[in-house]
Amino acid sequence: MNILRSNHQQIEDVRPATADDRQSPAKALFCGDILQASLWPFPDMDAEKSDSLNLVVESVDRFLADRQEDFQRWDRDGGQPEEFIEALRELGLFGLIIPEEFGGIGLSNAAYSRVLQQCSRFDSSASLTIGAHSSIGMKGLLLFGTDEQKNRYLPALASGELIAAFCLTEPGSGSDAASISTSASRQDSGDWLLNGEKIWITNGGVANFYTVFARTDSPAGKVSAFLVERNFSGVSSGKNEHKLGIRASSTTSVFFDNVRVPAANLLGEEGKGFKIAMSILNNGRTGLGGGAVGGMKGCIALSVQQAMERKQFGRSIGEFGLIKKKIAAMAVDCFAAESVVWMVAHLIDSGHPDYSTEAAISKVFASEAMCRTATEALQIAAGSGYMQELPYERIFRDSRILTIFEGTSEILRLFIALSGIRDSGRLLQDVSEAFDDITSNPIKGFGLLADYAGRRLGNLASVGQNRIVGAVPDELRDDALVFEKYTLELGRMTDVVLRRHGKSIVEKQFALERLADVAIDLFVGLCVLSRVSSMNNDSSEQYRQAISIAHVFSQQAKRRMNRGLRAMLHNEDEAAKSLAAFLFEAKEYPWDTYRV
Repeated sequence: MNILRSNHQQIEDVRPATADDRQSPAKALFCGDILQASLWPFPDMDAEKSDSLNLVVESVDRFLADRQEDFQRWDRDGGQPEEFIEALRELGLFGLIIPEEFGGIGLSNAAYSRVLQQCSRFDSSASLTIGAHSSIGMKGLLLFGTDEQKNRYLPALASGELIAAFCLTEPGSGSDAASISTSASRQDSGDWLLNGEKIWITNGGVANFYTVFARTDSPAGKVSAFLVERNFSGVSSGKNEHKLGIRASSTTSVFFDNVRVPAANLLGEEGKGFKIAMSILNNGRTGLGGGAVGGMKGCIALSVQQAMERKQFGRSIGEFGLIKKKIAAMAVDCFAAESVVWMVAHLIDSGHPDYSTEAAISKVFASEAMCRTATEALQIAAGSGYMQELPYERIFRDSRILTIFEGTSEILRLFIALSGIRDSGRLLQDVSEAFDDITSNPIKGFGLLADYAGRRLGNLASVGQNRIVGAVPDELRDDALVFEKYTLELGRMTDVVLRRHGKSIVEKQFALERLADVAIDLFVGLCVLSRVSSMNNDSSEQYRQAISIAHVFSQQAKRRMNRGLRAMLHNEDEAAKSLAAFLFEAKEYPWDTYRV
């Protein structure tokens, strides 16, 4: 029996998209603009749909809450038993985002993210088994599959008869997805012959349905996507990898040896595989983000209890200022991560055409926040946290993968910056072209120049006019001014960088990283302000503390953004690059106190 499905009604974000939502609010920041209509009011669910989601979350709680000893044992053993996978099937957790017409539960991205959040409070490996199936494993079928493909596969994927995996990464390619060597050659029959190896595939050993990306090198494009079943001749998986963390989840290589893939199993258009892969990863980031938020909430609960119960010097360690500082920092990170993940889920659910930059921001921030939180939780537990009897060390190990898989933090920062400055660069290109158009097309030429001049004058105008101050409660006015000011500063600095470096900006990774960090703080901070603003007129202590969270985040972000923007022009970048080059040549650390 599918327990979750019996309690379910369609769960969706209720706020409709507006015309202003067509633009990317994160990219607009690089042009010095805040798209208030895209971020306010903070998205919410109506009471009925929220109650339905609560029933799903409660079912997850009942299923996972008493399995801590199992999770610890499975981590040591490096795998989940078949009876646990079967229990996931019976609960309906493989059908969370599959539409009801195919036997799934049909959750929205926001609701799905919330369910994975709850799973991750108990165990990251359990959450990953579910998430790798839904977030990426079969997400391509949902987004790009034909009606025939959906009818053929989705019912079995919803029931868990088929478990899905996403096969992109290869030996030597890492984050460079465009450099894959797995090949698919079209046969005279129209079928494809697939050959190659994929590595580090989550669910690789338990999956029997793979979304595989292979080089086709056709006029339509270099990479195509395919739906591949394990029972196709020539498909096999390797031994389970022994990992630092998430050890209970299945991670293996997957091999394709002259696998004949039917023509009907081409996913989307031939040659569009890279775009499909990126769309899947962008769309699935709310699952990973939700998992990070759930992990943080679990860490906070453990740390608060530890701080209250552990005695040192005759009193609870929670009474000490440095412990309070850690607990508060964990809460600020969690609130901020939850805010941005929920906002991105809304953008996806509302049909926003461009949410890739926002999704990347949510992944970077939530994953790094979870790593910080896991570190602080272990530190608060001290020596006990280092021992395997308690969950802290497992949480610490599990969290480390978050900044690596589905796009490393470094790659995603470059993506965020380049995506943002591309729009600003287009504006500068338009301005350059406008000078040429003045003679041949004066209306168009002067119009472009007027638009640009208007934006530049607007950026030089008084901070806070016609922006977000009016959308926040009085208590948050100063915080709103911070984000208004630094949005303008980001726009100005983007102009400076583009004019200074031109097309070579793609090679200026230090500068790109700094621009991305400012954009991350801005977008996350705006999500925080929007969320707290939605709690206005609430006189509770919870609201008062949410105001405090917004204050803390805005002030800390202000200091980070100020340092980052100043370092754009005054830095030690060349010295750092010179030092790295020296070490590459030396092939070791050459200094030693006891050597001359």
